[in-house]
Amino acid sequence: MKFAEAEIVNGPILQRARGIGRITAKQVDERTRLDTLFQEGCGKIRLPNTHSSSLEAVLINTAGGITGGDHLLWGAELAPDGHMVLTTQACERSYRSTGDFGRVETRLKVGAGGHLDWLPQETILFAASKLDRRLEVDLDEGATLTAIEAVLLGRDAMGEDAADALLRDNWRIRRNGQLVHAEATQLHATAEERQSLSLLNGNRAFASVLHIAATPDRASAIGDRVRAMLPADQAIAVSVNQSRLVIRAMAPTGLALRRMIVPVLLELTAAGSLPRLWHL
Repeated sequence: MKFAEAEIVNGPILQRARGIGRITAKQVDERTRLDTLFQEGCGKIRLPNTHSSSLEAVLINTAGGITGGDHLLWGAELAPDGHMVLTTQACERSYRSTGDFGRVETRLKVGAGGHLDWLPQETILFAASKLDRRLEVDLDEGATLTAIEAVLLGRDAMGEDAADALLRDNWRIRRNGQLVHAEATQLHATAEERQSLSLLNGNRAFASVLHIAATPDRASAIGDRVRAMLPADQAIAVSVNQSRLVIRAMAPTGLALRRMIVPVLLELTAAGSLPRLWHL
């Protein structure tokens, strides 16, 4: 028997998850409704029934988590004057990797005068996990955004701290093609990073919340309301720069973090409420 020439690979060839989910919305009688939906692989999107004029979409990774070499791509586009809420079915999980980073990319576009709430639930990093996460948002004139990304270092109930987990998290937000917000967060799995007073200070849960308002005056007014509700004895703070409002929060547990950030999100979302899946 004659075989074709081929490279011999030592060791197992591991199966990797691939998923794509994209959604676009249109305005119908002043209500935001589904226009197109595409899903492939482990990326699924479900549209729960709500009584709101906005469109709510739930992103689901049917692979059950992310590990090295996995790749998820989410996308959404909102018509002018529309309102969309994007959330996840549950906490995303980044599992142990034997090599590469797992990748999650999200690309969002908001038409003029529209508002998008990007409200995924927390991401749990497990021991030896490697996650590369990217968020890109394009806003048209007068469009607004509320976005959160929260991270838990291990599971509270199991006493995990995911001390060797690695994270790369990059945000790029543009309005009319001009960059208005950029940030890059990295976890390198060092003791100094986890314990330093200027970094995590021993906390195992942290979150970044971003709100892009229509005008600087609007951002300033919202910032004043948010500052008034923040507890003075907890690690949470807000800053306002032009039309941007940024909140950073840290807590020893995921539950404590959620209790801190839920009132802030209620103030910043267009609907003044959170998706049903957020309720414990």
